Amino acid sequence: MCQCCDVNHYKVYSTLRRLYAGHRLLSFKRRPIYNVYMQRRCFITTTTAVTASIFLPAPLRAQEASKVQSLSQALVWLDQIEAAPGVKTSGAWPLSAVLEHLSQSIEMSMDGFPQPKSALFQNTLGTAAFTVFKLRGKMSHSLAEPIPGAPELSPSLAWRPAAARLRAAITRFNGNSAALKPHFAYGSLGRSDYAAAHSMHIANHQDEISIHRLA
Repeated sequence: MCQCCDVNHYKVYSTLRRLYAGHRLLSFKRRPIYNVYMQRRCFITTTTAVTASIFLPAPLRAQEASKVQSLSQALVWLDQIEAAPGVKTSGAWPLSAVLEHLSQSIEMSMDGFPQPKSALFQNTLGTAAFTVFKLRGKMSHSLAEPIPGAPELSPSLAWRPAAARLRAAITRFNGNSAALKPHFAYGSLGRSDYAAAHSMHIANHQDEISIHRLA
């Protein structure tokens, strides 16, 4: 059990192996993967929910279905935020910081991440985590954890400039034809996988954003 994030890492590792074995996605021997996992055990603290998410109640499944599932939908979501009479966040960051964080992730996929994990991490645990997220169709990560080495997020309550930045980042990504930079944790990703990663990242942060709509 990890004292810093209260996760039984051997159970998480075992869950990952069972999931991957069913899809013939994991060909590594048990001991090296487990060693890498234990060395980086606090990277993703919520992967214990891998199997539990399959059994979501109907209301929660409906909530998940309403989340962003593509970057095109993310632009529509930004339209809704900007047109709403009010937007509230329930997490540690103000809305401006959340939107800035999402912008950084997309921008860095084109410009480069300042502090990438080791190649060993990216090619083992990082790749495994991203594949689990793809199989689940959703991402689970700490919603108050900045990108390693990224500029400090603004504490400003003025969120509209951050929304404009996120819109510009998505538009730039959609029109980008140059080679994409490796993700700091997942390593090299193709364009479609990167688009999926960005979409799931936005959707995960939607958990803490509520849009007030007119009755």
